Amino acid sequence: MNYIQNLDELLSHGNIGLRRIGLDIVNHALAKADPYRAVKELVRLKGDRLEVGDLSFDLVKQGRIFLLGAGKATFPIAKALEELLGQRISDGVIICKYGQKGVLAHSRFFLSSHPIPDEAGFEAAREALALARQTRPGDLVFACVTGGSSALMPYPVEGISLAEKKLVNQMLLTCGANIIEINAVRKHLSRVKGGWLAKAVHPQAHLINLTVSDVIGDPLDYITCPTVPDTSSFEDARRTLTKYQLWDKVPASVSRYLKTADPAMETPKEKDLAGHRIDNFIIVEGTAACDGAAEKAREMGLETMVLSTMLEGESREVGGMFAAIAKEILMKGRPLRAPCVLIGGGETTVKIAGEAGQGGPNQEFSLGAALWLDQVGEVVVIGLDSDGSDGPTDFAGGIGDNFSVGRARELGIDLFACLNSHDASTALKRLGDAILTGATGTNVNDLKLMIVLPGDKK
Repeated sequence: MNYIQNLDELLSHGNIGLRRIGLDIVNHALAKADPYRAVKELVRLKGDRLEVGDLSFDLVKQGRIFLLGAGKATFPIAKALEELLGQRISDGVIICKYGQKGVLAHSRFFLSSHPIPDEAGFEAAREALALARQTRPGDLVFACVTGGSSALMPYPVEGISLAEKKLVNQMLLTCGANIIEINAVRKHLSRVKGGWLAKAVHPQAHLINLTVSDVIGDPLDYITCPTVPDTSSFEDARRTLTKYQLWDKVPASVSRYLKTADPAMETPKEKDLAGHRIDNFIIVEGTAACDGAAEKAREMGLETMVLSTMLEGESREVGGMFAAIAKEILMKGRPLRAPCVLIGGGETTVKIAGEAGQGGPNQEFSLGAALWLDQVGEVVVIGLDSDGSDGPTDFAGGIGDNFSVGRARELGIDLFACLNSHDASTALKRLGDAILTGATGTNVNDLKLMIVLPGDKK
């Protein structure tokens, strides 16, 4: 399958041979992170017996079946379950990002905004919570919650408006905080996140989480946080606001709520959900795209190294680090000898202060690397958000090579200025180097990829 919609444009200039190799690897990586395929491998229907991994259910004796889900990789999970279970599904609430294509026949399908929440998501979240509260003993509830659910399913606590929640979300996304720190705050301002949706499901129903990880280390309560016990606390939320100096910036209602929260308002912990039947399946791990990329690179006969699947930090600086490794390979033959592929994964961030243009962390990564690759040898770098939307843009990421800086000069593009104003999309669009995939149907950790060929400096 070809996920890349503007392949011809990306292969019309620059180091075309290396670009083709890199984009072939990207396609294979995304296919390996496909949750639809993963559900079909895990869930099996044999007559009236349903098997989910090692679990087995007699559907003649079982109660009703419901689907609950929100996220950027949720639709393929719901679609696979609907194909398997059909009219056995009594109802469902599935919430996806605007632009998600497809139809569900047995679930109510909602679209809402990401990364900043909107009213449509708020209404959909209320429907999801209402459905959870309708469950009875013996019911089977499949939760298809994946990355992006925090924005797609907003339901702020009493006393905090949706507008105030949106403002806090925007601040968290641009302050440089990682996803663990961000979600510690968001979970404690929500009526559904942090285990509250799981608590709303009847204790004698059976809740099965089928999820896709987009968080380093695959911690469940940061992947499918509405439907598992929470490990964070109000103190963690307060620590985030202190660390990033946000107390004087967030709305007064948010500051007041977090500072004065009664311990009884804490999110449900393991002990609070001890009487509930919950089984969890991470059907696609966060490293899936990196693992798929490494598999394809080795099939191509290239020396391959996964540098790390836990990359964090400022995106442009991580890009510069990749470029430095390329130089080390070409000049010193370490840590690998060219031709080779180096792969990284994780969730790098962009810290924004003041006005900013259009861009995202993977686009800044690719530009940050390209700036230091001018005439160093034959090198291509790719930064990709696996869900197909890097930051608040329609681009999945960017590609750069040893010709990028020279081409930018010819086109009158100041790459340093674009990075400093966080306007990577503008530069990449003019260069023809912005990668367009549309919604991929998956959402695992970002993919960083670099290919280095041997040869003299150019």
